[in-house]
This record gives sequence, C-alpha cells and structure tokens, in this order.
Amino acid sequence: MRQLALSLVVAAAAFSAAAPAHANILLFTGALSGANELPPNASPGTGVAWVKIDDASLAMEVSVTFAGLLGGVTAGHIHCCTALPGVGNVGIATVTPTLTGFPSAVSAGSYNHIFDMNLAGSWNPGFITGHGGTTASAFAALLPGLNAGRAYFNVHSTTNGGGEIRGFLQAVPEPSSAMLVLAALAGLGWAGRRGRSAG
Repeated sequence: MRQLALSLVVAAAAFSAAAPAHANILLFTGALSGANELPPNASPGTGVAWVKIDDASLAMEVSVTFAGLLGGVTAGHIHCCTALPGVGNVGIATVTPTLTGFPSAVSAGSYNHIFDMNLAGSWNPGFITGHGGTTASAFAALLPGLNAGRAYFNVHSTTNGGGEIRGFLQAVPEPSSAMLVLAALAGLGWAGRRGRSAG
C-alpha cells in the first residue's frame, strides 16, 4: 500500500508538470512591509501585491492593496531581477516613473491595471535595453525572475523615497495541481496508518 501511495505522489507530480496551465496563466504574490525593505525600516504600513501573467498573450495584471504608510505614495513598481532569490535591491523593470494610474499622495489605497507587455510603454526603457533590446527579450528576463523569487513589488513614499514597503513575489501553485499532490499525500498518510494497524 505504501508503494501504491508513493506511486500516486509521483503520478500527481508528473501530471502537474505535463498538464498545460489554464490559458497559460501564472500567478505571483507578495506581502508588503517595511521590514522587507533593504535596509529595513520601521513603517507600520502593510500591503499585498498580486501579479497575474498570461505568458501566451503577454498580458500582465497587477493588483495591489496597501495601508498605514507614513508618507504619501510617490510610486509603485516591480523591480527585477536580484542576484539571489528574496534578497537585494535592483532596478525597476516596469513603467517609470510609476505604474500607470498607481495611487499618488495617499497612505492607503488599492490598484488594479492590466498591462500589455508587448508594448514598450509597459516597461522601464532601461530594463529593455539591459535585457536584449526588445519587449520580448525583456519579458524573457522578467518571467524567470518572477518564477525564481528574484522580483519584488515596491511602494515608494515621501518619507521613504527608496521604498516604504515591499515584498518579493512568489509563484502561487496552479490550484488543480496542488490539489492532486495533496490528495496523493493524504493517500500516503492513509496507507501508512493502515499498514501500522494491520501489523
């Protein structure tokens, strides 16, 4: 039984890897705080950022909520790609001086915008230049950076010009794949208990 449960785990993992994502949608999220800045600051501000990417059409939806900032917002960006996952500072990847329509001069707010990453206007020109010179090559750098945890969302403010709250973006597993793996792991636990009670 233990062998069967282990086979289920392997099969679920293989199915997750082989099955195409629904419409090639990739999801990333990060919790924003002053403690996540480099150097860290004592801001009581908090927030969460979600980034949803269709890697076929190159549409990128950015959703952010934040509250409790010490200063008024001056900019919000995605930065990429740090040398190591989850640490460091790096330049801005997305449109400058701030994301299109990002809240300004407020200490709390929410944001949602869909960018066409095929368009040069969705990018920091320096990021395009530094990553192959085209929007396609820039996207080919950004996506692996997101997948590797080497990109972060940063909210800049009047009190913290370098960034008041930020969070590294982490990939969110595709829901049906995660459920298959959990079901297989539950089966492994059930087989282990059954084996012990039979002995």
